[in-house]
Amino acid sequence: MTHTTRRGAIAAACALLAMPAVAHDYTAGDLAIVHPWTRAAGANANGAAFMRLRNTGARPDRLISASTPFARVVELHTVVREGDVMRMRPVTDIAVAPGETVELRPGGFHVMLIGLTGPMAQGGRVPLTLRFERAGEVQVELAVEAAGARGSGHHH
Repeated sequence: MTHTTRRGAIAAACALLAMPAVAHDYTAGDLAIVHPWTRAAGANANGAAFMRLRNTGARPDRLISASTPFARVVELHTVVREGDVMRMRPVTDIAVAPGETVELRPGGFHVMLIGLTGPMAQGGRVPLTLRFERAGEVQVELAVEAAGARGSGHHH
């Protein structure tokens, strides 16, 4: 075994060990939940959870509800433009069509965390249970990013 391949193997092993901190994805049935995250917020404030939902299956699915012990109420919301004002609107579900990726992001669909029971500190993790019509329940962890974060480095 030459020196270079050994170094490459060590680098690969380190990259594998470092993976969960960078991208954390979950699957439920045919759905992939990619990089769920939230912004740092104080206790009693409201928070919002963002993620990408990818449907790899042949049948449509819908996110119908979510819950976390970190918030008193959890609702699904979208943002609609009324004239020149952006307003949040609760929605009954968020549809994910076959082969589609739906991005929950600031200014669009999101999971609203109302009445936080404790602070969500940057660098922490917050458990969130998502309920899908077809894929069922899946527990994910939200990565808590900086208070003003726009989401995993890509700006919209």
